[in-house]
Order: sequence, then structure tokens, then C-alpha cells
Amino acid sequence: MARLADYFVVVGYDLDKRVEGEGQGRILQRFPEKDWEDSPFPQGIELFCQPSGWQLVPERQPASFFVAVLTDINSERHYCACFTFWECLDNPQLQKAEASEVDEVDEELTIQPPQVFAPKSLVLVSQVDYTEVFRNCLGLIYTVHVDGRSVPLETVIGNLLTCVIPIAGGSQIDESPVCSLDKVPQALACDWLLACLQRTITLGAGDRQVIQTPINDSLPVSGSSVAQLFRQLGIVNVLYLFCAALTEHKILFLSSSYQRLTDACRGLLAIMFPLKYSFTYVPILPGKLLEVLSTPTPFIIGVNSFFRSETQELLDVIIADLDGGTVTIPECVHISLLPEPLLQLTQTLLSMALDPELEVADHAFPPLSTQPSALKIQDKEIRAVFLWLFARLFQGYRWCLHIIRIHPEPVICFYKAAFLGQRALSEDDFLMKVLDGMAFASFVSERGPPYRATDLFDDLVANEFERIQQEEACPHKVMNHVKELAEQLFKNENPYPAVTMHKVQRPSESSQSTMQNQMPFPVLDEVAVQLFIDHAAAKLKTAPPVVKAELKSMVPSGPPLGDIVDRNGSMIANSARRLEVVRNCITYIFENKMLEAKKLMPAVLRALKGRAARVCLTQELNQHVLQNRAVLDDQQFDYIVRMMNCTLQDCSHMDEYGIAAALLPLVTAFCRKLGAGVTQFAYSCVQEHMVWTNMQFWEAMFYSDVQNHIRALYLETEDEEQQNNLQDGSGGGREISALELASEQSRLWPTLSKEMQAERVQKEESTVFSQAIHYANRMSYLLLPLDTSKNRLLRSSGLGDVESVSNSYVTNSIAGSMAESYDTESGFEDAESSDVANSVVRFINRFVDKVCNESGVTNEHLKALHTMIPDIVQMHIETLDAVHRESKRLPPIQKPKLLRPTLLAGEELVMDGMRVHLIPDGREEATGLMGGPPLLPAEGAIFLTTYRIIFKGTPTDPLVGEQVVTRSFPIASLTKEKRLSVTLPMDQFVQEGLQLRSCTFQLMKIAFDEEVASDLAEVFRKHVHKLRYPQHVQGTFAFTVGQSGKMVVEHKTKDKNQSLKTLSKNLVKSAKRTIGRQYVTRKKYSPPTWENRSSFQSELDEDEISVSEEVDQSSLTLSSTIRSSDRQTMGNVVERACCRDYQRLGLGTLSNSLTRSKNEPFRISTLNRMYTICRSYPGLLIVPQSIPDATIQRICRGYRQNRFPVVCWRNSRTKAVLLRSAGLHAKGVVGFFKSPNAPAAVPSQADSSSLEQEKYLQAIISSMPSYCESSGRNTLSGFTSTHMNTSDSSDKLRQPKIGALMKQVMGTKEDVPGTFSRGALGQRAKVISLSQPKVSGKARNPPRGKWGSIRGTGRLSAYNPDVGTRLAGKESPQPNGGPSEALFLRQQKAYLYIIGDKGQLKGGKQDSFQQWEVVPIEVCDVRQVKNSFKKLMKACVPSSLTSDPNMSFLRCLEESEWMALLHRVLQVSVLVVELLDTGSSVMVSLEDGWDVTTQVVSLVQLLSDPYYRTFDGFRLLVEKEWLSFGHRFSHRGAQTLGSQSSGFTPVFLQFLDCVHQIHLQFPMEFEFSQYYLKFLAYHYVSNRFRTFLLDSDYERIELGVLYEEKGERKSPQVCKSVWDYIDRLNKKTPVFYNYMFSPEDEEVLRPYTFISNLKVWDFYTEETLSEGPSFDWELRGRQEHVTEETPEKPDTSGPKSQRRIVWPCYDNLNKVVPNAITKLLQDLQSLEAELGQTSEKWKDTWDKIKTTQKTETKLESKPSFSSSLLMSSNLSHQRRSQGVYLQESGVGSSINLALDCEASATSTPVAGRPSTSTLYSQFQSTESENRSFEGILYKKGALLKPWKPRWFVLDKTKHQLRYYESRQDKECKGVIELADVESVTPGTPAMGAPKNVEEKAFFDLKTTKRVYNFCAQDCMNAQLWMDSIQSCLSDA
Repeated sequence: MARLADYFVVVGYDLDKRVEGEGQGRILQRFPEKDWEDSPFPQGIELFCQPSGWQLVPERQPASFFVAVLTDINSERHYCACFTFWECLDNPQLQKAEASEVDEVDEELTIQPPQVFAPKSLVLVSQVDYTEVFRNCLGLIYTVHVDGRSVPLETVIGNLLTCVIPIAGGSQIDESPVCSLDKVPQALACDWLLACLQRTITLGAGDRQVIQTPINDSLPVSGSSVAQLFRQLGIVNVLYLFCAALTEHKILFLSSSYQRLTDACRGLLAIMFPLKYSFTYVPILPGKLLEVLSTPTPFIIGVNSFFRSETQELLDVIIADLDGGTVTIPECVHISLLPEPLLQLTQTLLSMALDPELEVADHAFPPLSTQPSALKIQDKEIRAVFLWLFARLFQGYRWCLHIIRIHPEPVICFYKAAFLGQRALSEDDFLMKVLDGMAFASFVSERGPPYRATDLFDDLVANEFERIQQEEACPHKVMNHVKELAEQLFKNENPYPAVTMHKVQRPSESSQSTMQNQMPFPVLDEVAVQLFIDHAAAKLKTAPPVVKAELKSMVPSGPPLGDIVDRNGSMIANSARRLEVVRNCITYIFENKMLEAKKLMPAVLRALKGRAARVCLTQELNQHVLQNRAVLDDQQFDYIVRMMNCTLQDCSHMDEYGIAAALLPLVTAFCRKLGAGVTQFAYSCVQEHMVWTNMQFWEAMFYSDVQNHIRALYLETEDEEQQNNLQDGSGGGREISALELASEQSRLWPTLSKEMQAERVQKEESTVFSQAIHYANRMSYLLLPLDTSKNRLLRSSGLGDVESVSNSYVTNSIAGSMAESYDTESGFEDAESSDVANSVVRFINRFVDKVCNESGVTNEHLKALHTMIPDIVQMHIETLDAVHRESKRLPPIQKPKLLRPTLLAGEELVMDGMRVHLIPDGREEATGLMGGPPLLPAEGAIFLTTYRIIFKGTPTDPLVGEQVVTRSFPIASLTKEKRLSVTLPMDQFVQEGLQLRSCTFQLMKIAFDEEVASDLAEVFRKHVHKLRYPQHVQGTFAFTVGQSGKMVVEHKTKDKNQSLKTLSKNLVKSAKRTIGRQYVTRKKYSPPTWENRSSFQSELDEDEISVSEEVDQSSLTLSSTIRSSDRQTMGNVVERACCRDYQRLGLGTLSNSLTRSKNEPFRISTLNRMYTICRSYPGLLIVPQSIPDATIQRICRGYRQNRFPVVCWRNSRTKAVLLRSAGLHAKGVVGFFKSPNAPAAVPSQADSSSLEQEKYLQAIISSMPSYCESSGRNTLSGFTSTHMNTSDSSDKLRQPKIGALMKQVMGTKEDVPGTFSRGALGQRAKVISLSQPKVSGKARNPPRGKWGSIRGTGRLSAYNPDVGTRLAGKESPQPNGGPSEALFLRQQKAYLYIIGDKGQLKGGKQDSFQQWEVVPIEVCDVRQVKNSFKKLMKACVPSSLTSDPNMSFLRCLEESEWMALLHRVLQVSVLVVELLDTGSSVMVSLEDGWDVTTQVVSLVQLLSDPYYRTFDGFRLLVEKEWLSFGHRFSHRGAQTLGSQSSGFTPVFLQFLDCVHQIHLQFPMEFEFSQYYLKFLAYHYVSNRFRTFLLDSDYERIELGVLYEEKGERKSPQVCKSVWDYIDRLNKKTPVFYNYMFSPEDEEVLRPYTFISNLKVWDFYTEETLSEGPSFDWELRGRQEHVTEETPEKPDTSGPKSQRRIVWPCYDNLNKVVPNAITKLLQDLQSLEAELGQTSEKWKDTWDKIKTTQKTETKLESKPSFSSSLLMSSNLSHQRRSQGVYLQESGVGSSINLALDCEASATSTPVAGRPSTSTLYSQFQSTESENRSFEGILYKKGALLKPWKPRWFVLDKTKHQLRYYESRQDKECKGVIELADVESVTPGTPAMGAPKNVEEKAFFDLKTTKRVYNFCAQDCMNAQLWMDSIQSCLSDA
């Protein structure tokens, strides 16, 4: 029972304490005077009576009523009901004072005597909240006073104060007697007491009230306040407030009505049920206390709108204005809302309750009864929605309660992480905050105990759960449920809604009207009131105690959460298959089937990403633990640890799924023996996870263990009886949960004796204590790192930091996210070596303090623990030291054996293998993304040798674990090296790694294994750098190979290349002194041997050049000028390739000047033999005969680097020459091109050299026969012009094509050329033709065949269009429209075209009378090539996979512009070829003359001269144009330290790519294969050979490498020249040979150059992981190892397939799938070897086969794949690009025969023909006929005539077999019509047949007229003839 009212107080205006118009209230009287013991009198009531302040007013105000709430120090709430009315003041002084105050405003109103009214409040203080009852009671007292009723006020108040009501449970008796105290005499007061148990009260003034006490007082009573709140603010706003209140924000209500403020606050609290608000709660805050609003803690406060302005500056307060219906949320406040499906559903339900009409608003016939429920009912519906919501949110919360103590009273903790994890809401902000909040903490402590009274919420959570889950999807069903709940809530508040017998007194109207002369409220008689109170108290004492039986019971827990899978269905995702994999793998590990386990491992690690698999892992591992221990061997241990790490790495620091919890006992169980008495446990290997440093995790673990132990404790004690009861009661022996057990114990507790109770308390306490010790140990296991010297764990987790482990989420998540930067305590204090121990001790101490205080451990025990912990930690550190020591000795386990690479002869290891992981880069083939098992990542070792960087290892994927992966590249080709930090997929350690990129299109991403010390990795990097950039070129592998002395020799001087520089300086100095009048000779330079290399410098420092006066040099001949000391060198120079080539081209010989014929136009000049004129040119140069050396010395100064124009090739047909030079110097000499005829008053030096230039060019032009002819002065009588005439006549045939060609090349509008390229700007190419116009008098040689058009597009624009149109014979219009003058004057081609750089030749005027013309083009400079190449490498070998469509291969390739650069070079080359072919000479004069010039000149010669397309020719071309003419290989390849900064620029590679493009288009014109080009591309950067080192012949001679190769070799096994190596290799294997080689004589190639015609070279993209690059042949043979695994048991299933899998990125295709011919040759060799014959060289075999084939003939009816077709080199004239095409890649031999019928009829060469050169030209067929097959047959004459050989031709077209006397014969001797032939059959030798011919060579042809007898050379040939004829017959 409870008192209805504790105190009655009268508060009035205090007249004495007025301060500046601010009045104060004072308590006039209070009853009872003495405080009740159970509720002290609240202070400060007077403030709350007038919250806006005590004011006097001039007019009487209506009486008001509201209830304020005060909270006392024990957080008990007191409800103060204030009834305020206004009394007239009769104090005269006060009136005056007040009047003057009032009238200060207006003086005139002071005529009447003023009346002033003061407030007076009647206050009822109570602990129960019955607003209406209070209103009625105070109203009654006021009425009694005003109306002057007869009842004394003291009686009424006395009755009020003694009224007692039941707290809850409604009324017990249905028909209750009504009793009123005024009728009952005092003596019968005890009956009144009985009546008060009921619900009707009266205060003795003729009134009667029914109080309905709620059935269950734990449910809040809300009246209609909740509905009212929703009406005022709306659904969304109230939901915001609801979430804000739950997540602890500050909420302020504003309203001008005090009662509404109270109601709103009450409503907000009501919807928070079952959570209780535990912060500041002041529904009405007096104005004087407004500073409370700036408190830092959360609150719910109501304030009168009068103070609105003062709430404006509150930054973090959510303000709800009830009158305006708004909720204002400041910017800085973030309210977490309900998790998503629930928020939406809640809003829907609320809207259905508040506005049921909404759903049917659109219906045509809305139902009639859709009115919203009455306000009180609606109120309960809304509350029911929130009740449902909480039941849904907290479902199953009881399964996450840990009961730590049962006696003396239960201590319960909530396991938050598990609760969130099982809901999959661990990321949800709202739920997280709610669970961390105070309200939830009190919810747990209040509702946690398992044995207590239950209410609606308990019932809902436990029993209605199924229903909530099923109905959730359907709001209507939920609404029905809500309505049922609402009904229960309503019933709880109004148990008897029918009984309403209120009789309330109100003041009469009359008394209200006559209030003017009303008496003030009287002073009451305290004694009378006190009597009532005392009397009631005495009665209560004597009355029997009213015990309401509290119905305690066991709280039901509801279904466990395990069954609730989050709705995303993460269970389903983890298919059973994955769990199966995990189980199998663990079984294999424990059965020691390691190989099987290894194969499953990657799949397991992938599966462990899923939660179910992780749970499965912990369960499986549990089964293998016996008596808390499982001893494993190293390999098992390693696998288990890896799986544990993988499992833990995906756990959050909260461990919401309890994975870490399940692993905790396992990490201390699994162990391995390291040595004598040293055991390593798994925990030392799984410490790197955040979860171990999270205090909350440890608490949860501790509590759950304590719970289990306490449960066990009680299960033991009551085992027997408990079991029996349970067996009978519940039938199934279900496990009793700890909560059920606790509930049972709590029930029994009061019945136990004191001793029993004490014993149980002591047992529980010691259980907790022992667990605390156990956990101190466990924590030290997981927090102390194996190597305690490293402060690894603490730094990264903020272990030592108090904040980070407090129990609030905010700081914890910060600790997680800022792990790296947390240095607070652990960083500074613990700098000593023991800092780890200290931090761990502190961490464990904090943990122990917290859990022991919560679970009531005694102080003595706590102290004992604190002394114990440092010892535990210290002890553990000592054990760890031993383990650490031993584990270091342990051989690394289960790691694959390091495979050693095979090395070349002379290649030595610089650093032995370091274990690394090769990580996949951006190439997809090896990663298994394109099918097949992933070959990468692979584990192995990286080796550094003097020549290469090699990785060799095995894939980590066990399915391909037997394969070997090799990736290597020459160190010299390294272009970029950068550090990485890599996380390996297998284990989660971040490791340091390197990314090495090579210009052989290889990329190595490696991660060093943890066993590799970081300083070793650094040493590796330094070595790589040292080897990549040696001090001097002599440090490169090509020089150091085979020298096992020092690795790299460095000169010990300050300057890097001191010796060289000195020498060069001296050379140049003396050269300058001697030029013109002296000449320079040199001693033979012999390189010092390695041993005395140190003295190298001193020798070179002496000036080695001897200078001697000489006669005029022009008269000297070669032999007379060369001193004997120099003869040998010169001999070598002569032997140098160039001279052989010049002689072949007829460009002069090295004979004596006496015998040299003067009419040769060119001579070989020895001017530069000492390299004094031009350092980068060869010693011998071709110059015009007429130009003396002295002139040349002057000319060369005009050109960059002194590279003056020299002849390098001559067209044997047109005799046009090709010259090369550098660009002109910018000043002086360019003037010679610009204004040749400018008159000069004084001939300056520039002019004179200009004249010499002109003379030089004129001499070149004069050498051309076409010039001599046309100018009429045929001075060069040495030439005849017969060749010219013949070639003209032979080309007449082609004349008609020119028009079409012109059209096609010019690209007119009607006929757009078919080839269209996407250039840099993608516009249509401007096409200009260089063909000879028909205008010219005599038709010169028009171009033969098609050629790629030249285009001008933006940046890639090639030529000045004027020049182009002029070359094409078109007139270039002048701006005014007339034809240009110059062109008008000379409509013919120039004799010499100078291809120059556009930038250099700006503004040059063309002079019409000059015989030369400048073609300005834009060249790509070296920087462009360098950048383009970088991008090309990144495109072909990307460093990482990307899904960005802008980073696709083709897009990156396009952006690199590599193809555009190739296009430009090829285009210029084709232009030059065309010009040379039409008889004009060309001088290529670009940049410094050693990059683009070299490319163009080489390509021109390759396209024009078939000789250069053979092995010898190509070698010669490279030696001449690239090596002798000084392409700067060392500089462009950045081969030494000096050139490191300039970077790698692959000019030569670009040239090889161009050759590759031409090779693709003309596969039959090259003797060498594509592999040959790749081989050169690889080795020109590899530095294995000396061929491509150094920048010029001068440098090579200086180092003595140019000619030493010819002498005796020191180490025969080491090839110093790449050419020798290729020769040797070519003798052994046909790998460089192109089987399709079948050249046409003098064929000029004109490739298409559009980008669309170019292909990406597969050299850039292919890779062979099985053996590394295939360009070092010695390594290939040694690596033959069997890759097939031998089957374990003999395979009886069936015949074994001969097939094997070929992986494109792994196997070497040429080896695995060789082309047909190579295969046959190999088979032949192996057969010969088997038979013991000496095997002949493959080339001999091939040539033999070809010669035998040549005698045979070929059939053209069907493209047949017979070998004869491939081998007979007799395909008729056609564009070879469409000919037989045998792919070099070896995927298969695809052969196309699409024949171009441009050449009408040519016949096949005969066997035994004199030479190939005559072959093509000697037989020109006159009649148009098609010879399908031809050759010699013996034919037997008619009767008795002898056999005669005849030339037979099988003509398929005319369907006849003709025969001639001989092959040359033009007249047909006879014809056999095939139509008459009946059969072809093998014959027998007849009489007189040729001797020595085998029998099968005869065959007969039977016609209708006669039988012809034939005899072929041999049986094969006969068969061919028969087949051919047969096929003709069958075709007909």
C-alpha cells in the first residue's frame, strides 16, 4: 500500500524578500511538519510553484493546475501537483509600493485605489502519479475554502494525507463497499482502512472518486499523453526524439502550457518502455534554474516558451516545440535511427494507428467506420507499436546474459558482441549505442535476474517470438497483434472501465462572481491535521500487515538466437560444400596426409571468409584436443596456425561471432615440441589480431567461463535430485541453462540455513577468483609477443592506453582505427626493455580490477591477484625466451625446397637464393583468371648472378605444385625498381617486397619471405644497382664473363671514366692541331689484360698519337699513306663488313690509285681512319670521286657532330644513291638551303662553306646516270644507259596501272583508300603520292606495286603538303589562285631529295633551278620514344590487375603511341624507297644522324635490297648502319652509371619492330625467322655479348674489342659476338631459319604502314614460365625434366593418352608444339642417332630435300599441304604477304594460298638451273597459259621409235598435256587432249627404256586413240604425275 499524498504545502508570496520586482515564494504551512522516513520533504518546492517567477499582477487570474516532477538524491521521483489561485493583497504599504511600481508606466491611471493580486499555491507532494485525482483533491480544498462550506479544511486535508491506495493490482474485491469518512465516526476508522484497499476515496466534503490502480505497476501509465504527443509533433519528429532519447542526446521541450510539458515528457518516457530513462528528467524547469541546460549529460527537460530566446544558444540540444509542432536538430548532432527494415515498418504501423483513413483515402467506396480510436485507446495502440518494436529488437537477449554470481544476489552481465553478431547488426550504429547506454544497463540489472515477477514485455519476448517473426512482412497482421497488445495495456491502466462514480465538487458560479471580497486562505490548525495523521498511523500499526503475494517465477528465455539467421541468409551462402572442404582439410592434417591438405589449403582459406566455415573450423579443431592438449608435428602445427590466423583476420575487434572466443581455449591446446623441454603453443603465432587487445572481449570471455563454472558448481551439488525431477518433468534430459539454474537457486535461497548460505557465497567467490588467475595467465599468453624485445603488439593496439580499452565503443573503435598512432602511454613511459611486460601487467591489472569488483571478489583476494600478476608475466617471458630461441633454430617448415637455376658458362652467383614469393602482376594468363590453375603466386627464391636476376620456384596452388616457375631477365635490362609492401593471400603478414621491371618486357613482383632479414633485401637492392649501372662499360657482363676475379672492376679515381676521357681529349687536341696539313697515326692499341688493368690509366695518359708533316693529302692514296705500324689496323678496317658491302654495291674498291678507274663516281676515303674528322663515323667512308678530302674537312663542320653526308647504298638498277648525315647546325649553313642565290658582297666563311656544300651535293647529283642523260653532258662515260632503256621497256607493261595507283594514293573523294588508320587525331589521312607524273617528257620508272600512303595528322604530320603535291605533279595553288611560279617552271622531279627536320628547315625558299629539294618532316625525338616505350611496357606488362575500362590493354597501347611512331618511321622509309626506285637520290639528314636517320636508312636498304633480308645481309646491315655509323648503344641503353640519368631509349628495338612488321607482311622474303628478330631484341639489351656495347667504332677500337674477336679467343666457350653465337646456333638448329624463304629477284618491298595494318609484336606479350626467356640456348637443353607426375599405382583403366596440356604462358610453344618441318627434322636427327649414323647438319638435309623437290613439279588444282608445296620455292609472282604463311609461333601451320593474278603467266624453274638470278628472268612465257604442273618425262615414241626426254606441261585450264623439245622451246611438239584420256596406270619398263630407272617410275596413259608410255626420274615423281593427271580428270 502507498500513501496517496506525502505532504500538503501552502506556498505564498514572500512580502519581505522582494528584490527589484522579482518576488520570491515561501512555504506558509506544510503538513506533516515532520518528514516521513521513507520520503524526505523535497527542497525548492517554492521555485516549482511559479516556474516563470513570482509576480504580483493588477488583475485576478483564473486558478491553474499542473504537476511538476522533482527527482531527489536517490533518483526517486516526487510528483508536485500545484494548484495556484490569486489573492488580493491588503497590506497598505505594499499596495503603495506596488501601485507606484505599476503606475510608473502611466501616471494618469492612479486615480482609483489600486488592487494588487498575489499568487498562492496549494501543493500536494506524492510518490505516485495520479494527475486527475490530484486535480480533484486540490480543487475540492479550494472549493471548500471559497464556497465557505461547513466542512473544516483541516478535516479534508487530514483525510487527504491519510488516504492509502494499493500500489498495483487493481482492486481485489469486485463488489467493493463505498465508504466515506464524514459519515463514519472516528472509532470506525479501521473499517475505512479496509475500504481504502478498494479504489473509492472521499475527502469528507460530499465528494467521491474512484482510483484505478494499474494491474502491473512495472508498465507505465500514460493516460492519453502519448497520443497527444504524436498529435502535436507528428510521427517522424517523435521517432527522432525517441531515437535521440535512447542514444543519449539532450532533449528540450518548449510549450506555453506547463501541463502539456509534463504530459509530453511522460509520453516520451512511456514509449521507451521497457527501457527506463536514467538521466536528468525535469518536465518543468523553473526560469531561475535555466543554467541546468548547459549540463554536459543527456537530459529531457521542459521549459516554458516564455524563455525561448534563452535556449537559442544551446548548440547540442534537440528542441521540440510542442505548440508549433517542430523538432529542431542542431547540425553538430547526429541521431542514429532505427535499423532499416524496422524504421520503415514502425512508421507504417504508427500511421495505421493514428490515421486509419489514410489507407482507404483513395477508395471509391470507403468503409463507413474508419474513425481513429478514442484518444485513450489510440494512446495504447501507439505504445503497443513501440512495445512490439522493442520485442523485435531485443529478441533472444536472455541468451546473451552471463550470470556471474547467484548468491548473495545475482550478478548479471550482458554479452553485447554476441548479441550483435547473431543479429548481423554489429555495424549498426543505433543498436550499438542503445546497448552501450545507461538505460540498457539498468534494463539488464532489472530484467536480468532469472527469478522475479514478469510482465507483458517478458511474455512478448519469450512467447510471442514466433509470431513476431512470421508476421513481420505483413503490416496488417502486425497491426492486429499491436491492437491485442493495446488492449492489454488499456486493461492494465483501467481494470474496471465500467465503474465511474465520480462526484467532484467545483466552486459555485456565485462564489466565483463575488470573489472581489473573498477572504484570504486561512492559516490551518496544525494540531487538528496532525491528529488525523497520528491516528491513521496508529491504526496501521495495529492492523495486520497487508501482504500482496508477489508472484515471482522463473523468467522464460524464449527461443535461443542460434535459430535466428540474419535475413540476408549468410547461412545459405556458406554452402555445405565449403564446410565439407574445411572438415576434410582438418582430417587430412591430423591423418598426416600433407599433400592432400596442401591442395585443399587455398580453398579452405577462401572458405574461411564465411562465418559458418569459421565456426565449423573451431568445432572440428575442438574434436582433436584431448585433455586440453594436442601435440602436433611442425607441418601440422604450421597448417593449423595458418588456418587460425586466417579465421581471426576477418574477425572484428568485438568478435561478434564468438570465433576468437571459441579459438581461445584451442590456441593454448595445440602445441609442438621444439626441443628438450621446450614446447611452443599456437598462441605465440596468432597474436597479431586486434581482438586480443580489446578489454570487452576479455570481460565477455571471463564472464562466460565463470558462468560455466558456477553452473557446474550447482549441477554437481544437486545432481541426483535435479536430474530425477527433470527426467520426470520435462521428459527429455535437456541441458539446464545457467539462467534456469540460477532461477532455481534464487527460489531456494531463503529456505537455506545461514551456514549453507555462507558456504555457497564462499564457493562462488573462490570460483571467480580462480578464473581471474586463469585469465591473467591467458592474457599474458596472448599479449606477450614471442620476441619480447620487440614492442610490436602494444604499439599497434594502444594496449597501454587507458582510454582505448574502456568499455565505451567510441574509444574502442578509435583504438582500432588509429592503431598506428596510439603512442600515449606505451610510447613514452615504457621505453626500457621491459616496457612490454609493464604494459601487459597494467592491462591485466585493469582487467582484474574491473571484473573482480563487478563480481564481488573480496579485497584480500584482489590484493593477492595484484601481487601475482607481475610474477605470472615474468614467468611467461622466461618461457617465451626459450621458445623464441628454439624456434629460431627450427628449419623453416613445409616451405618448398629452393630450386637452383642453371647458369651459363662464366655466369656466377652474386647473391645466393633468398626465399621470396612471386606475386601475380597485371597479366592474367598466369593467375588462372583465364582458366587453368593459377601458376602465380609462386614460392621460391630469387638469385642474383653477374648476368641475370632469376626467380625459380613452385606455384603455391597445390594443384600445380609440381610445376616449376621460372622468370628471369638480364640485369642490364632493368629499367625500374621500386619498393612495395605486400600482403600475401596465404598469411596476413605484410611483407616488404620489390617490383623490378625490365625492358625485355618482364616484371617481377616479389615479396621477401619473413625468413629473409630486411638488411639482406637492402643488400640485394644495392647489388642490383651496382650490377645494372657499372662504373664503366668494362664492368658489364660481356667483359667480366668468365673472370672469376673481382666482380666489377672500378677505377680508383674521382672521375668515373678518367682513362677514356684523357685519351679522347688527347686524341681530339692533336687532331685539331693536325687537320689539313698533317695526318695522324696511332700505335696499335692493345687492351691491357685484366691483371694489370690498374695500370690501364697510366698507359693511356701518355699521348699515343704521333704527328708528322705530310704532303697534300688529296694526292695520297690509301696504301702510300698508311705506315707499316698501322697497316695491321687498316687491314682490319678493310676486313670490316662495310667494305665488303661497298664492293658488292660497286661503290669503289680499295685498289691503288693508279689502277682505280677515274670514271667511277665514288671513292672510299680513308680520311677518317683515325676518327679525327668524325668520332662517331667508321674509318672508311664513301664520298664523291671529285671531292678532295680537304673540302670534306671543311664541310663536316656544318653538320651536327661533324656527321657530314656520306653514301651508304646505291640502287643497282637506277643507280640512285642513299646518303646519310646528321642535321645541319642551326646557324650559318642552313642559310645555304634558305637563300642559295643571295648575292654576298664579302664572301664570309659561312658563304664559302655553303659553296662547298653545294659543290658536294652537285657532285652527288652528277654521279647519277639519269642526270647525265637529261642534261646532255654524259661525262660519266663509265656508265651505259642501256640498263635504263631496258628497264623502261620492261615496265611499259605496268604503265596502265599508274593512273589507278595515283588515284588510290592521292585518295580522291570518290575512291577513299581502303586502308584507313586511326592516328593520333583519328582524322582521314591526307595522302600524297610520290609517283612520277605523266607530264614529264620521258616516262621514268613508275613505282612498282602498292605502298603505304603518307598522312599528315596533327602531331604526327609527316610532310609539307606543297612538297607532296609537287612530287605528285599536282600544281600547288598560290594564295591568289594562280599556279605557283616555281612549279610552273619545273614540272619534273628533283635529282636529290633531302629528308630534313621540319623544325630546322623553317622558312626555306625552294629554288626552281636547283636539282635538289628539301622534304621537311617531323621526326619523333628521343624523348618521345622513351616515354612511348615506358607506356608500352606498362600496357604489355601491367603491374596490377585493373577493372578500369580506361586501363584496358588496347586503350593503354593506343595511349603509348608506339604504333604511331612505327607508322611514322615506316612511312618515311617507304617514301625514300619509292624515290630511290624512281631514280632520285635521297639524303636522310635528321637529328644527330644516329637515331631516326639510322632507322630510316636501314629500313630503306632492307626494303630495297633482297640481300639484306638474308642472314649475312642483315648482319652486315646492322654492323654497317648501326655499329659502324655510331648508334649510341651504351648511351641509349643506359648501360653505365654515367648514362643512368638519360634513361633507356629503345631506338634499335623500334627498328626491329619495324622489320617484324615488314616480315609479317612479306613472310617469304626473309631468310631469317621472327625468332631471330626477338633474339636480337633480347640480346641487344642483355649485355651478354659485346656486339651492342659502346657508342661507336672509335670507342670499340679504343677498348680493343673491335678486332680481338678475329684473333685467338681466350675462352672458346664464351662467345663475345652475338653474330658468332647465332652462326653456331644456326648450324645446330633451324630455329632462326624461315622455311618459307623463297625470294623474288630484286623485289622492292612496299609494306602498308597504316596503324591498322600494324600488329603488336608478340615479343612484348609472350612469356614462358616453364624455363624463362628462351634466348639463352645453353640453358634450354639442361632443363629437360619430366613434368608429368608418375601415377601412384599402375593405371589399368585404359590406354594412356598421348596428349598433354599446353599452357600458353607456361610452356614454350615452339618446343612443345613445333611446326611440321622442325618436327620432321628433329625426328630425322633422333632416328640417325638411334641408328648410330653421324647425323648431318639440318641445313644440308633441308637443301637436299629442296633440290630433289626442284626437279619435281607442282600441282595447283588444290592447295595441298604436301611438303613439296612448302619446299619448292616456286610460287609465282604475287604479293608475298598473301602467300604461304607458316606462323612462327608454332600454334599450327596455317597456309593460305590466295594468289594475286597480277603476273599473268610465269612458269616454274627447272631442276638443275644455272642460278637463281637467271631463273626468274630467263623464262618469260609469251602466250597466256596456265601451267599447273610441268617437268621432264621420257616418252616412248610410236612404233619402234626410241624413248626421248621431253618437257611436259599439264595445263589444267585448257585441259591438255603439251610437250616441248626442251624447257626453253617455245614451239609445242604435240598435245594430248585430256578429254580423250581413259585411264592412268602404272606401267612396266618396255624395250629401250632409260637405264638405271626403278620399275615404279613407269606409267601408261591410255587415250581413246593409243597408249602412251612414260618414264619419270623416279617413282615419287611418277606418282606425282599420275596424281596430277588423275586430279585434272576428276575435276573435269
